[in-house]
Amino acid sequence: MMAKVAIITGAGSGLGQATALRLAEEGINIAVVDVNETGGNETVELVKKLGVDAFFVKADVSKLADVKNYVEKTVEKFGTIDYFLNNAAISGSGKYFLETSPEDIEQIVGINLLGALYGARFVAEVMLKNGGGSIVNTASSAGVIGQDTVVTYSATKHGIVGMTKSLVAEYAKDGLRVNAVAPGPTETPMVKAYFEANPQMKVNAESGIPQKRLGTPEEVAELVAFLLTSKAQYINGEVISIDGGFTNVK
Repeated sequence: MMAKVAIITGAGSGLGQATALRLAEEGINIAVVDVNETGGNETVELVKKLGVDAFFVKADVSKLADVKNYVEKTVEKFGTIDYFLNNAAISGSGKYFLETSPEDIEQIVGINLLGALYGARFVAEVMLKNGGGSIVNTASSAGVIGQDTVVTYSATKHGIVGMTKSLVAEYAKDGLRVNAVAPGPTETPMVKAYFEANPQMKVNAESGIPQKRLGTPEEVAELVAFLLTSKAQYINGEVISIDGGFTNVK
């Protein structure tokens, strides 16, 4: 039987890397997509040690040509795409909205929303040609509730939620499953950098989480792997929070 194939964007670190390793444990070949070559190649090496095949494609997901390229390269190498973690994102500066520049807004929307839309557009096309597939989009607690200092990021993550639900409305009948995960503050490099720039935000975040700690990439990866690969094939269009209760007590 042919091994299944997954594309993961933002796979050079954090949640993307953790999910690559988790899926590799299931015998799934991985296309590792990231703008960071060092992190991307590190993920490839870690995945190969688990006995599956992987390769790296450098991509700035805000660029349409880069997105088309990572999809084409994956199909060239592995012949198909079964699973897609549509994950690449940046958080922004942590400033209040009126202190952010138009350039900041454009960059965050370009990577987080356009990048995710482009990815879904061209990956789903391959999946539907081959009878279906499973996509998980990375939303955020900021895509479920409003949070300060992340207005543009929150707008993009609310957009991810809308994209998830609407794709299901159009293509579930054709064998496509699309779900989203909404992690709360999680110990990824992106979040660590954000908290280093805004130390008080870390204190606020931890005190606001009923479990009184940040999540780990491995915990989120476990949920992503379940949604992508499990026999629970009737879960479709859901946005599942994984945040230690954070958004339930607001």
